Amino acid sequence: MAIKRNRRFHAEVHASSMSDIMFFLLLFFLIISTLANPNVIKMTLPKSKTNEKTNKQFISISVNENKEFFIDKQPVNYDDLEKELLAKVGNDKEQTVVVRIPFNLQVQDLVDVLQIGVKNNLKFVIATNPK
Repeated sequence: MAIKRNRRFHAEVHASSMSDIMFFLLLFFLIISTLANPNVIKMTLPKSKTNEKTNKQFISISVNENKEFFIDKQPVNYDDLEKELLAKVGNDKEQTVVVRIPFNLQVQDLVDVLQIGVKNNLKFVIATNPK
């Protein structure tokens, strides 16, 4: 009498490597999301051959095509720009102020903003896109 053993094929899915991949993807997206700067208004900046990156904390002044002014995404009238900027800077005169202005605005608009920094001895930097 021949006794047959149950030798059926059982399909198995090994999920241990899948959990490793998911862990690495989670880490990747967490690191990338912390590098994104949420205080930026989208605009086309002037082009530059050299580009220096700032790693410090900075204050952002943005001007859009309609000549609306923003300090760290908060809308500000031009008449109140100097007062609001000085309130934001406080006593830390070494803090960098990044000016983001579209390439198609007049130079005088940029000079008007930069004169506030010269008048108050602040460090201003103009944001550009790499060429």
